[in-house]
Amino acid sequence: MASAPKGTGMTLGYEQDLYMLAFDHRAVDGDGARYDREVRPGLVVRSIAALQDAGVEADVWKIEGLDERADCRRVADQARHGGRDAVACIVLGRGASAARVEQWLRAGAGVPDYRGFAIGRTIWWDALVGFRDAKLSRAEAASLIAANYLQATDAYRGSARAVEKGNAS
Repeated sequence: MASAPKGTGMTLGYEQDLYMLAFDHRAVDGDGARYDREVRPGLVVRSIAALQDAGVEADVWKIEGLDERADCRRVADQARHGGRDAVACIVLGRGASAARVEQWLRAGAGVPDYRGFAIGRTIWWDALVGFRDAKLSRAEAASLIAANYLQATDAYRGSARAVEKGNAS
């Protein structure tokens, strides 16, 4: 997605895709999980700041899932930095497994400036492949997609409610 320059009156979103850079890869001995935990959250914050400094203004930042709620807060704080009070973040699924995406949904849920998610492949991929390969009927595939969506929605909403009640960190 593209973002609108200041003063254009356009409202667009911006998708934050950060892939492991060679330097960062070496810093975590090529461990992708460590990169996601230790390096990527800071890169997301710095990237948003750099884009904002360059005049890129997004109404919605699509953030690839982060493991920790504290990292989601840091990203949201940067997204809204400098009076950008209407800016929101949403969780992207990166095509990851349902369990991994559920962890990211729980991390983002309850952070006031995170407003939802966009996790398409996680919801529909297996159903689509099953339908394509004639292992699922159209109705079965549709039911699986619906169940996956409801599971994601329940995880997000349930975690957000727990945070509101003070039952989650």
